[in-house]
Amino acid sequence: MAQRGFKQATVRALGSLLALCAGWVGFALSACSPSTPESMEVVPGIEVLAADSAHLLRDMRVGLITNHTGRGRAGTSSAELLLRAGVDVAVLLSPEHGLTGGAGPGEAVSDDTDESTSLPVHSLYGERRKPDAALLAELDALVFDVQDIGARYYTYVSTMTEAMRAAAAHGLRFVVADRPNPIGGQHVQGNVLDKRFASFVGPLPVAMRHGMTAGELALMFNAEADLGADLRVVPAVGWRRSEWFDETSIPWTPTSPNMPDLESASHYPGTCLFEGTGVSVGRGTSRPFQQVGAPWVDADALKRAVDARAILGVRLEAVIFTPQGADDGKFEGLRVPGVRLEVTDRSSYDPTRLALALLIEMHAMAGPAWEWRPESFDRLAGTDRLRRDIEAGVPVATILDRWQGARVRFERTRAQYLLYP
Repeated sequence: MAQRGFKQATVRALGSLLALCAGWVGFALSACSPSTPESMEVVPGIEVLAADSAHLLRDMRVGLITNHTGRGRAGTSSAELLLRAGVDVAVLLSPEHGLTGGAGPGEAVSDDTDESTSLPVHSLYGERRKPDAALLAELDALVFDVQDIGARYYTYVSTMTEAMRAAAAHGLRFVVADRPNPIGGQHVQGNVLDKRFASFVGPLPVAMRHGMTAGELALMFNAEADLGADLRVVPAVGWRRSEWFDETSIPWTPTSPNMPDLESASHYPGTCLFEGTGVSVGRGTSRPFQQVGAPWVDADALKRAVDARAILGVRLEAVIFTPQGADDGKFEGLRVPGVRLEVTDRSSYDPTRLALALLIEMHAMAGPAWEWRPESFDRLAGTDRLRRDIEAGVPVATILDRWQGARVRFERTRAQYLLYP
């Protein structure tokens, strides 16, 4: 399976990159050259698809899976870019949070009509989680253009996976217009999901922080999960794995209501685990996922305890925050003591290690006030063992050691599908 996946990924990746280098006149030639300058702009895959690779969709009726993050560098929506390129976009399909990105977490989204293009919008986060057979019967291809965040527990990639599965079952081509991983493509951190805990927030065995793009994940899932999709990935030109989103030329768009900036995204692979507890992650504040707290926390003591663990690349600050309009219902309007996190060195910071330390210290501090939400936590953690280890007082180092073997195996598999230097 892995060898076949390697061949599929290699052929498609090289084919896509060679096509870009041959057709993206001038700019792409330099972007694909080994001597690419440091100042080279990063062009999202949707712009490349519209300007250079629209032949992949010639004479096809297309369904475009997208949302507010699907746009070119000048702000033009993916739908408009493809329509201007002569692609027959027949329908839009939206993931969690809807086409405009305003729906709350877990909120069912209804079908709608896109105001700017008058195209019908079919929700993939409501009554259905994948395109239905009646719709697919009217299409020849699906295109995916949604900005992922770089963590396992984010449903946009799950939507992509279910759509790939549906496309394969109905004989449709599936095209991923790729985008950079906002938090870089070099680090792989945290545990790897146990298949027994697969869900829509973690469908396949991937690390908490996977260091891959949506296109790379599509190649890996298609081969390793044997989805059988007629898959094409259009890479983002000019992106290098070492680059974070603010080092590209692509404007930041909040990917969901509680992902306002890159700082939140930097901590999310770790602090998202607290969603499965009674601890607030700062929803209802200007710094979601950048701070954690609860009314029973001694903020200064928590800071001292975690600082003593000497976790690299991050600074903790004892704070009090007040959630207002929090969509998780935690401590609305209350003064919540906790700690705020700030990345100081991206190259050394491991948000999953920090979150583990915080979980252990806060669990010990809380005593009977601690609250697990077991189904939610285990789904996010991709296992029930992490929760049981914390309850049993297993040290951080031991838990991290247990994660290492599966992560090494994941990294070996992952290496076969990487598209960018």
